[in-house]
Amino acid sequence: MKLKIAALLLLVPSMALAADYKIDSAHSAASFTVRHLLISNVRGEFKNVNGTISYDANNLAASKVEATIDIATVNTGEAGRDGDLKSPNYFDVAKYPTMTFKSKQFYKDAGVLKVKGDLTLHGTTKEVVLTLEGPSGEVKDPWGNTRIGASATTKLNRQDFGVSGGVPAVGDEISVTIDLEALKPAPGK
Repeated sequence: MKLKIAALLLLVPSMALAADYKIDSAHSAASFTVRHLLISNVRGEFKNVNGTISYDANNLAASKVEATIDIATVNTGEAGRDGDLKSPNYFDVAKYPTMTFKSKQFYKDAGVLKVKGDLTLHGTTKEVVLTLEGPSGEVKDPWGNTRIGASATTKLNRQDFGVSGGVPAVGDEISVTIDLEALKPAPGK
């Protein structure tokens, strides 16, 4: 009997750490950096990041994330360039309005948390690995909501996703950073 109780007590902390969250679009963004003319970097950002996160630090196999990013929100600080990025020359937002990420595996590599999953962009799906900073511990905001945050980075080749338009002087390698803040639904919701 003592063995059964001890086994149940060991499960309780693990279950207590498992939690579901909704990405807070108002406090999340995906940014990118690409070389221009091989001499400088151009930076941009996408807003309207939505999705869900399930995270269990004690059972990474049970963790998952699904996110959608609205490509029409691209902003590089230059309206003409943003219009070109939205056109068929690059993202073709009329045909491909979003990019999505769906995790397949959370794991640790040399103590660093990584997430392997499928990124769909411009009608093409490729497996990518995100390197995570975080997630943070849970915090209460001033309104009593429970939140976590994390940042993820990766590098992509735009040619792999068929985003091949534009002048050849635009680099193929894109550095991506995704900053997320997520909200735990209130009990009963």
